[in-house]
Amino acid sequence: MRGHPRPTGYMENSVSYSAIEDVQLLSWENAPKYCLQLTIPGGTVLLQAANSYLRDQWFHSLQWKKKIYKYKKVLSNPSRWEVVLKEIRTLVDMALTSPLQDDSINQAPLEIVSKLLSENTNLTTQEHENIIVAIAPLLENNHPPPDLCEFFCKHCRERPRSMVVIEVFTPVVQRILKHNMFGKCPRLRLFTQEYILALNELNAGMEVVKKFIQSMHGPTGHCPHPRVLPNLVAVCLAAIYSCYEEFINSRDNSPSLKEIRNGCQQPCDRKPTLPLRLLHPSPDLVSQEATLSDARLKSVVVASSEIHVEVERTSTAKPALTASTGNDSEPNLIDCLMVSPACSTLSIELGPQADRTLGCYVEILKLLSDYDDWRPSLASLLQPIPFPKEALAHEKFTKELKYVIQRFAEDPRQEVHSCLLSVRAGKDGWFQLYSPGGVACDDDGELFASMVHILMGSCYKTKKFLLSLAENKLGPCMLLALRGNQTMVEILCLMLEYNIIDNNDTQLQIISTLESTDVGKRMYEQLCDRQRELKELQRKGGPTRLTLPSKSTDADLARLLSSGSFGNLENLSLAFTNVTSACAEHLIKLPSLKQLNLWSTQFGDAGLRLLSEHLTMLQVLNLCETPVTDAGLLALSSMKSLCSLNMNSTKLSADTYEDLKAKLPNLKEVDVRYTEAW
Repeated sequence: MRGHPRPTGYMENSVSYSAIEDVQLLSWENAPKYCLQLTIPGGTVLLQAANSYLRDQWFHSLQWKKKIYKYKKVLSNPSRWEVVLKEIRTLVDMALTSPLQDDSINQAPLEIVSKLLSENTNLTTQEHENIIVAIAPLLENNHPPPDLCEFFCKHCRERPRSMVVIEVFTPVVQRILKHNMFGKCPRLRLFTQEYILALNELNAGMEVVKKFIQSMHGPTGHCPHPRVLPNLVAVCLAAIYSCYEEFINSRDNSPSLKEIRNGCQQPCDRKPTLPLRLLHPSPDLVSQEATLSDARLKSVVVASSEIHVEVERTSTAKPALTASTGNDSEPNLIDCLMVSPACSTLSIELGPQADRTLGCYVEILKLLSDYDDWRPSLASLLQPIPFPKEALAHEKFTKELKYVIQRFAEDPRQEVHSCLLSVRAGKDGWFQLYSPGGVACDDDGELFASMVHILMGSCYKTKKFLLSLAENKLGPCMLLALRGNQTMVEILCLMLEYNIIDNNDTQLQIISTLESTDVGKRMYEQLCDRQRELKELQRKGGPTRLTLPSKSTDADLARLLSSGSFGNLENLSLAFTNVTSACAEHLIKLPSLKQLNLWSTQFGDAGLRLLSEHLTMLQVLNLCETPVTDAGLLALSSMKSLCSLNMNSTKLSADTYEDLKAKLPNLKEVDVRYTEAW
């Protein structure tokens, strides 16, 4: 009205987007430049911009907001789904044709649809697919929000063979892997995980998965997208972890990986540690070699007319033998030579779905390891070992994963094969897990030899590496050298050359091992030409103590004993090896033998009868967990020098036990646990 000033400047009260009835660009004559007219209940509002660009941005933004509120209202109370689907398509078209450049333009429709789906869970499969196809154009350049990820995951699980998975989800997942960081949105990782499993459900599923991995790497020798590999590995690790979730959640009393590696059984399966039973009071026996038990001697306790040795339980199933050869002995000699067979104490049986999931994702790790440019990063991502101990105790998993570790071992690049070693002392690396005695070893040391070969060929050909091998892996090295492995022969020669081994008996056993094969004999002779003192050591006679590495066979023992002089041998341990009664013909040729440990071997009655005829001077015999029966044990009655006998977990009867007690006057220490005589 003329004479009354119009309000200008800032508005006193805000106008809600939902209250705007119309937005127009003013175009009549004499109108102010760059203006918008908003129609609201009760009148109009005129907005003036500084330029045409800003005015147009306001116009399109207000139009967008007005329509978004309309769609939110319409889709919040859906009645007929054919109408809803039509509205979604219109909403998507509006987002795609909007001239505005902002992430929220595409994200807002996705969030509206996401909310719609989360509030309406009773849709049919066809309605699911129609909605996915409708919003597909928006997904080409935008990540799905969390609730939409859940919806996609459900569709992958319920309809893995749907064409929507291939046609719509594939470019979405490719974009996620190339650009996303899962830490910010873990549901994107879950969606990727379910998508890959859906691919695996197709005919020739793993071939489809393989082609997908190839598409992610690209056709060149170097993948141009640095996020792809860590994202794929993150998906694999999470999927593999989920396979063992049931076991992980119930691991309250399960053993640690170290206990599994050392062969420790669970408390419910492990035989209880009981006192050693001595037939006659003789405290001096406490200082003898404790070959009768899987525990360390702790103290002597007198109880009635018998002496009991109180034992301290250890966490391993290895015999805790104390050195008895004087100051020259090494306390860890037995430990490093005699590694008890790793027994998986966890009964891992996956359900069909978990088993299929495991197979798929281990196969992906194998595919990743085939790419030269990815291998260094993959090796680094798998160090330290990122898998739960339940997976590492599962034979199927470690057997399949061995391919990946082999690829690391074959790679000449130090940045790759150095990842085989543990990150720090006390922690297992792949080198420990797949070495003989390791929880994952199932090949008698082939992969171990391959790993040692590549490590020795690089900067690890140092005294420090040899020292670690001598301390922890001497048994496996000697066993493989005994079987002619050239790398192991070289290592044993280097140990002698660098004076890694101080113990004379161990040095003599290494020399005998080297002389048992042609390649070893040749290398040892070359070494002796450089090291005259080794010849002098050998001239002094053979070792007094000898421990064969675990998993050694009758042939290994025969080869070793035929390679040198063992006339001085008094103590021989074959515990946890694969020897049988057939080796008895070689044992009876050891005239000075006084102590023989056959714990957990396949040595039987025929071998015992042969020993009883020839080794009449034997004083200590350990037959724990061997298949001997009364027929063979009765023959021991002729071995009058026996003072210590372990028949724990054999088929000994009470009558045979009484007969042996009567006929062996010097028998003072005996173990008959878990027999009829107990």
